[in-house]
Amino acid sequence: MAHVLEASNVEKLYGGGKGSTTRALAGVSFSVDQGDYVAIMGPSGSGKTTLLNCIATIDRPTSGLIAIDGADVTRMRSRQLAAFRREQLGFIFQDSNLLDTLTCRENIALPLTISNVRAREIDSRVSSMASTLGVSEVLDKYPYQVSGGQKQRVAAARAMVCDPTLVLADEPTGALDSKNAKLLLECFDELNEKLQATILMVTHDSFAASYCRRVLFIRDGKIFTELVRGDMGRREFFDRIMEVVAMIGGEQTDVL
Repeated sequence: MAHVLEASNVEKLYGGGKGSTTRALAGVSFSVDQGDYVAIMGPSGSGKTTLLNCIATIDRPTSGLIAIDGADVTRMRSRQLAAFRREQLGFIFQDSNLLDTLTCRENIALPLTISNVRAREIDSRVSSMASTLGVSEVLDKYPYQVSGGQKQRVAAARAMVCDPTLVLADEPTGALDSKNAKLLLECFDELNEKLQATILMVTHDSFAASYCRRVLFIRDGKIFTELVRGDMGRREFFDRIMEVVAMIGGEQTDVL
């Protein structure tokens, strides 16, 4: 099976010259296949956000390879990157990043509108994705009129509506209470199971990570270890995650 994402010996250095150099990533290698659901965890300063930014083409690694759907994003120029992000990547941020001047329907439709998709097809795809994520009732409201959990599900719908090759989620439950976090994670689970969405999520939350199929742990800019859920139930997987979190340092929670 061809990898959707392949990272090979990725390094990222900051500073240099006459100042000190910080190695945020020190040779990270891993791959993600179609339909996989992977969490990246690690203590503050471990390099997980830097790694996500490099994969998202927001930042460039100092060296190494990052290939998405076979394309080496580290060699793309600005214009290529803009088109690649629009067509291949879906983004879900901690604060949703919805535009308050657009309705939720218009926010979800925005990537399709930019890509010049026909209006009739836009309406159909927005309605379908909103139904999958349980936000049909808020489509004609503005982001400031809906709850934080609904905002995040609208953001997830916007990320998924173009059927991206890879969905990148950066602490998507970080600003949510436990009830809305669970609703969002159940939606991610459904997107992964039913639509075979390939999801890579950076999180500090063991509860969130327990929904994934694999968890990669980063420490000091390197892959420390990996857990694969396999046939484990979510409770057992959560306990295994907690064991590693306790070993390398990090925040804790509990499965409700």
